[in-house]
Amino acid sequence: MFKTVLLSSVLALTATASAFAQPAAPAVKNVVLVHGAFADGAGWRGVYDRLTADGYKVSIVQNPLSSLADDVAATNRVIARQDGPVILVGHSYGGAVISQAGDNPKVAGLVYVAAFAPDVGQSVLDQYADIPPPPNFQPQETPDGFAFLKAESFRAGFAGDLSEKDAAFLQASQNPVAMAALSAKLTVAAWKTKPSWAVVATEDGAIAPELLRKTARRIGAKATEVKGSHVVFVSQPKAVAAVIEAAAQGVSAK
Repeated sequence: MFKTVLLSSVLALTATASAFAQPAAPAVKNVVLVHGAFADGAGWRGVYDRLTADGYKVSIVQNPLSSLADDVAATNRVIARQDGPVILVGHSYGGAVISQAGDNPKVAGLVYVAAFAPDVGQSVLDQYADIPPPPNFQPQETPDGFAFLKAESFRAGFAGDLSEKDAAFLQASQNPVAMAALSAKLTVAAWKTKPSWAVVATEDGAIAPELLRKTARRIGAKATEVKGSHVVFVSQPKAVAAVIEAAAQGVSAK
């Protein structure tokens, strides 16, 4: 009799606990990569290879770099194609793009790779107010309002840890950015409501490492320092992919 009552009580408690149990968060397997100024999506190849090998579905945005609004629209277009929650990753100016586009309800977390993270009412160029860019970062504006990086200082300012041959190719194929995109003010700062991670490139010649560290602290990101140039995602894809996977695992565990 006692055993029967005890068993009934245990079963009742188990049923009650099950009724209040929360379902486990779905694993986040979608990653969207957003490039920055003077570049295109091809630079993400090393990161793409590592993430896809580990079972992630990776999509790469090709920003037109014609305006912040155009780049945010391009990013949302790719996010809309995902079949579940997304880790949204931005490099450099791409950090401004993901800060705006990251308000998308599909975005579960943000990763800033050697990136800007403006606040509402701020632009990318505003981020240089306190800590200016290193001396070898030298944009050159065209008559129609776009900018390239000067050939003679490109490697030192942008890709210092790549070979001369690889840096020369990046310089020759650089994608010009509209100055209006760099000066556009954000209307959303998704890092205020979404968990964030940051890669600080300790040898960055385009955004001073001190500014990257300050930005990571300001937005409350989990920061990882990686020895690399501004294109740390090209030179150190394994380390960058590891941070993205940590973000995916972090939001999946909630």
